[in-house]
Amino acid sequence: MNTLGQLKASGYKSKSIKQEMRDNLVAALRNKTPLFQGILGFEDTVLPDLQRAILSRHNILLLGLRGQAKTRIARLMTELLDEYVPIVAGSELNDDPLQPLSRQAIDLIELHGDNTPIEWLHRSQRYVEKLATPDVSVADLIGDIDPIKAATLKLPYSDERVIHFGLVPRSHRCIFVINELPDLQARIQVALFNILQEGDIQIRGFKLRLPLDLQFVFTANPEDYTNRGSIITPLKDRIESQILTHYPRTLDVARKITEQEADLSPEQKNDIYASDLLKDLLERIAFVARSSEFVDEKSGVSARLTIAGYENLISTAERRMLINNEEKTAVRVGDFWGVIPAITGKIELVYEGEQEGPYNVALKLLSAAVKERFLEIFPNPQKLKKGREVDPYGVLSAYFSGGNVVQILNDASDVVYKKELEKVVGLEKFVAQFAPNIPANEKHLYMEFVLHALCEFDIISKDFVDSYFSFRDPLADALGELFDGE
Repeated sequence: MNTLGQLKASGYKSKSIKQEMRDNLVAALRNKTPLFQGILGFEDTVLPDLQRAILSRHNILLLGLRGQAKTRIARLMTELLDEYVPIVAGSELNDDPLQPLSRQAIDLIELHGDNTPIEWLHRSQRYVEKLATPDVSVADLIGDIDPIKAATLKLPYSDERVIHFGLVPRSHRCIFVINELPDLQARIQVALFNILQEGDIQIRGFKLRLPLDLQFVFTANPEDYTNRGSIITPLKDRIESQILTHYPRTLDVARKITEQEADLSPEQKNDIYASDLLKDLLERIAFVARSSEFVDEKSGVSARLTIAGYENLISTAERRMLINNEEKTAVRVGDFWGVIPAITGKIELVYEGEQEGPYNVALKLLSAAVKERFLEIFPNPQKLKKGREVDPYGVLSAYFSGGNVVQILNDASDVVYKKELEKVVGLEKFVAQFAPNIPANEKHLYMEFVLHALCEFDIISKDFVDSYFSFRDPLADALGELFDGE
């Protein structure tokens, strides 16, 4: 169908965008069609709220901390639009041929009648996104008088045809998203709430009656209400549904999100093995950070921390593999020191954290995550029963008490790495006793993990020098310092 006449003959009926989305959602729910694929952890919380808002034909505010998939959700809402909708060919406001809005489209239909050419707009072209920043103006969003147009067409400024429309009118019949709404100046927000309520826009004192058809979606971070601005009350009152997002509530969901979003090359996926132990350890860092006394809870800890961290973790192992000219390798606990740059850039520190410094805070988060995971597998060294005949850590402690030192180079080949771990008397047997069901290719990883964890419980000590970890007896370190002092 290429003309208005053909469109009328087909029986096509116009719908508002909110009715269109409602109808498509009703059909999807009845047919159990999967929606919002790739959004994990929100199945019983955010997504039902979102579906209720769409069924109610509401404008929506997604409120949550950074890294909670707010923008991703908004972009996926295009799934609920019809695949194609007709527009008057060449119209700048996506005019519905059966309900033209702009002066341009009305004039075209009056001139050509049923022969008015139409075009078909795909759902992917019906999504408009704007990041709210303090420099956004009314002209950017609503529009302004174009004096050149007025002079060229010899029309007065009061004529609609001399208006250069902004993003909002040009998004007629589209999903219009404003990210970080509180960053928008109050006077700009005022220009929006009348559109939501009445469909009026005002430009340079000339009031136009444009019944714009829009699905508004706003996103905001609760922290922004006090840090950078706020949503003015009249505008907030006109946003019918406010939906709260949240971080993943389980490690399993968090892992799935990280693995889904991490951008790994085919070679990395094929050549680098990452165990579930280390994937869980990475997610625990984010969970620990969200409750840490050093991290600003109101700012949040984005899921991007673990995504970037996972990419760094794999790349650290890959770099070592390339240096040693190996075909494949596995991620080690020591590789987490390559993740620290991804942690320090993703957390906002409170005063106590600033005093510690970002690097030290990252180490403390990693330390807490290691201890948590260790205690899920092995006995708590700090809560051994008194009078117990056999201390499970006795053999390991005795090995280091004898003056033995284990050094693991960051870039050591897999052969050297395994050989160094196998030097520790009783370590392999200890892992086999308390973690008997681990895959055979993860035995040395668990052995290394035990050494790192024993350092966190002060059974042995660990020094991190630029290119290697050195594990030794803590008493030997203390005596060495004493003798050095003398």
